[in-house]
Amino acid sequence: MQKVKLPKQLDPAKSAMKRSEYIGVMMAKDMVRLQQAVAEASQDIEIEVRFNKDAQGLTFFEGTLATDVSLVCQRCNETFAHHLDVSFCFSPIKPEQDTDEIPEAYEPVEVDDHGEVNLLQLFEDELILALPIVAFHAEKDCKVGEEELSFGVIEPVAERPNPFAVLKELKRDQE
Repeated sequence: MQKVKLPKQLDPAKSAMKRSEYIGVMMAKDMVRLQQAVAEASQDIEIEVRFNKDAQGLTFFEGTLATDVSLVCQRCNETFAHHLDVSFCFSPIKPEQDTDEIPEAYEPVEVDDHGEVNLLQLFEDELILALPIVAFHAEKDCKVGEEELSFGVIEPVAERPNPFAVLKELKRDQE
């Protein structure tokens, strides 16, 4: 199979009928939100996707995404390379369709009015979700060692008077 530039939108039901299989790329420059979430993204995002129908007749598509990005280390503020490798398995549903009908093995994804799925947006979401919550080097690779980390000293808070103390005094006066 040749590496092709994948379409940004397609009909998963038609692709499943043909049992289509794509090995291709999408351009990282088209994924604006991913570009904003990382320091730098490589040019191509390698994608393998297979469309099929299962034993129940449900349409599904599964595959992998792979790319390299540069992230900013939260300890030393230097950039470092990070590889993203994501697996997915989706089943297209109509907006009014109940998601309880879909087996847990499939992640439901809504189709538009034309029965198509926006693959660009869907794959961009998957890559963003695969990013680490807090990006940092391995300790051995980071310029900032454990002994260089500093922690602030928390000043004791001045004790404030209890706002309900007045009520306590009023109660004593009534007795």
